[in-house]
Amino acid sequence: MKNNDISFFFNPKSVAIIGASPVAGKLSHVIMNSLKDIGYPGAIYPVNPKYKSIDAVECYHSATDIKADVDVAILCIPANGVLKAMDDVIKKKVKGAIIVSAGFKEAGHEGVELEEKLKKISREAGIRIMGPNCLGIFDNISKIDTFFILRERVRRPSLGGLTILSQSGSFAGTIMDELSAEGLGVAKIVNYGNRVDVGESDCLEYIAEDKSTKVVGLYMESVDDGKRFIEAAKRCTQKKPVFAIKVGRHEAGMSAAKSHTGAIAGRYEIYSAAFKKAGIIEVKGYSEFLDACKVLSKQYPAEGKMVLIVTDGGGMGASVADACSDFGLIVAEPSQKIKEILASKLPPFCAVGNPIDLTGSVTDDDYVMALRETMIEYDAAIIMVLWGPPTLTDKLIGMLADAAAELKKPVIICSPGGEYSHKRNKMFEEAGLPVFSSPEEAARAAAVLAKTTHS
Repeated sequence: MKNNDISFFFNPKSVAIIGASPVAGKLSHVIMNSLKDIGYPGAIYPVNPKYKSIDAVECYHSATDIKADVDVAILCIPANGVLKAMDDVIKKKVKGAIIVSAGFKEAGHEGVELEEKLKKISREAGIRIMGPNCLGIFDNISKIDTFFILRERVRRPSLGGLTILSQSGSFAGTIMDELSAEGLGVAKIVNYGNRVDVGESDCLEYIAEDKSTKVVGLYMESVDDGKRFIEAAKRCTQKKPVFAIKVGRHEAGMSAAKSHTGAIAGRYEIYSAAFKKAGIIEVKGYSEFLDACKVLSKQYPAEGKMVLIVTDGGGMGASVADACSDFGLIVAEPSQKIKEILASKLPPFCAVGNPIDLTGSVTDDDYVMALRETMIEYDAAIIMVLWGPPTLTDKLIGMLADAAAELKKPVIICSPGGEYSHKRNKMFEEAGLPVFSSPEEAARAAAVLAKTTHS
């Protein structure tokens, strides 16, 4: 009988690496090093009849020779040897297996037959299987890293509240490196590949109860169980924002998905409707997915689509306003009462509409005052900072971060420019404010936040 528990994958007390090798560059050797480098606190048992020890750690002839209990087995062997290895894993009463090996459903008829046998093993033996054709789990909380990609090529993100669930290994690895470069922290990144057993529904059920996860990003090619997925996603979205990208929306993408994980992508309209029913924020394209990672990790969700724009450059402010309109956001004028308050506190040459144009005579205090006085009428703000005016100082960064925290509404920074701006953008990010370098990116990010309550 199938056991729905998958928690042991995320906090195993011991791991066996089937097909372990001392050869640098071999997948199993990279995984051993990944576990050591992240500081995995449990026991690691290499298994390979060719070796007595690997990196000064005793190596076992088979999984059954390990005297201690084993929670998770990681299989790094050719596909044609997986079923035999699973016999020993089952005899050892291992709770779960992560099969990183490729050459299954994505490889054609023989691979399909192998996967069917794996499914049968999972059902009859009650062992949970992640993969095949996957990277497995990166967990910053319990210090698990089964990813076979070199750390010097793909950096691991720091600790944060974002969890990524991905059917694609290449997507999981790429977003991991990108998040690290952006300075965005993660709780977990999970790649389940061909999804012979554990899939997005299992993961969503687990993540819904995971206190370390504040936001969930989902990469989907196909769905494991439509009804269960919607139920699991609903439970998760009631507790934390969940956003998703569905690839294979068009014929070329469907073919690509089928060739690399064997996924039957299905009609896009059905997925889009399911996302709405489950309360999932749908994003389209890699850039919007990354925007969602950034803004939902750092900001409050927006309660509506009303966006305030504050800038010190009228022309650039107009570009933001156009971009917001393109993304379905509402750029409405403030009330007469707010306009009068702004006019009484700003020089007469400032524009007090929306955008609010503070002009080249702007000061740090002008930005903060305009934000504080006006946000009562808006759901989110885009603050465009052009650093040319000499009256602006680096103090503005902390002042805006403090104001955003007090307002408890999303504040997005748009700060285009060169080297001087780039340095300040890093400071904004460190202060907890998401930064974008173009009007279009900032507007798209604001639209993602607005989708959290308004589809």
